[in-house]
Amino acid sequence: MRYFTMEQLRQMLGGRGRTTIYRDIQAGRLPTPTKIGGINYFPDHLVFAALKKLAPKPNEGS
Repeated sequence: MRYFTMEQLRQMLGGRGRTTIYRDIQAGRLPTPTKIGGINYFPDHLVFAALKKLAPKPNEGS
C-alpha cells in the first residue's frame, strides 16, 4: 500500500486548497487520513476509490 501526503493529494486534485479537501473529507467525498508520525497520509487505494466514485459516468454530463 502506498500513501499520499496532503501536498500530493492537492496536486492530484488540481491544486485544490487544504480547507476544501478537509470539507470533502467531512462530507465523505474523500477518505479520512491516517496520522503517521504526526503527519496526515491518505491511503492510495481509498483515494483512487473515492475519485472513481466521483467521476462522471459516460452517459452523464453534457
